[in-house]
Amino acid sequence: MDTVLHFTLADGAVRGLLIDSTQTVRKAQALQGSSAVAAAALGRALTATVMLSSTLKEKDSSVTLTLDGDGPLKKIVCVGGISADPDSKGDGIAVRGYVQNHTVQLPLVNGRLDIGGGVGRHGRLSVVRDLRMKNPYIGQVALRTGEIAEDLAYYYVQSEQTPSLVSLGVIASDVTVPAAGGVLLQAMPGCDDAIIDQLELRSPIFGDIANELQHETPDTLLSLWLGDLGLARLESRELRYECPCSKPRMERALISLGAEELKHMITDEVEGAELVCHFCNRKYQFTTQDLLRLLNRCR
Repeated sequence: MDTVLHFTLADGAVRGLLIDSTQTVRKAQALQGSSAVAAAALGRALTATVMLSSTLKEKDSSVTLTLDGDGPLKKIVCVGGISADPDSKGDGIAVRGYVQNHTVQLPLVNGRLDIGGGVGRHGRLSVVRDLRMKNPYIGQVALRTGEIAEDLAYYYVQSEQTPSLVSLGVIASDVTVPAAGGVLLQAMPGCDDAIIDQLELRSPIFGDIANELQHETPDTLLSLWLGDLGLARLESRELRYECPCSKPRMERALISLGAEELKHMITDEVEGAELVCHFCNRKYQFTTQDLLRLLNRCR
């Protein structure tokens, strides 16, 4: 089971997360048949969504992260929330996501997957926090590099005024994901400069987290990397890839298209319609009679 470790450093002067998202990202690739570069980009985005979702408490709240760059992967959309799985112990985190053009192949750059080239270096990163209040919170920043970690760190500073160190790593091939994870460190107001200096010195180590997770557990890495900085473990939460799609949800999506669109579907589609979930690739069949029934509900 994947895990999200919550911790603080230096008597709460720094709060942080260490995430092992390997199985989550592996399942996403298996469901969608993504290429290596698409799986790696989605893996980073899913792990970033876990970071953004880490403060959620209500089961019906959610965070949606969208990367809309000018690269060949096109749009990446991820959603995070509290896990609805009855087997989940406590308030685990559930995420799901997709890459619009998930079969893209790109040449390696210096022996590494070209995430920045796939996402693009121009475009926007947007975050929608739906806390089931009157209006959701929406924040947007321009993409800086397309590498996602740097873009998320920029978002935290610009939209949430929180200086953050973000590291995201995914090792992926066209057939599997051996490792994926991330580190988030956020300095609280009044944090001593000496602590910040220490974290910056260690940032190259955090940047290789995917490789490190192939050899050590997240808890061991936490001790090795940060045990001398007043480390205090707060909680460990389960993480899983979870898609809540269902036929009733798809029916509501069809109804939301409106009566005119449903009429066109009934006229144009000889044998009904098929809807495919972007997040899990599950297919839902609707006969002409089903569409007529939904049309009556629009009236």
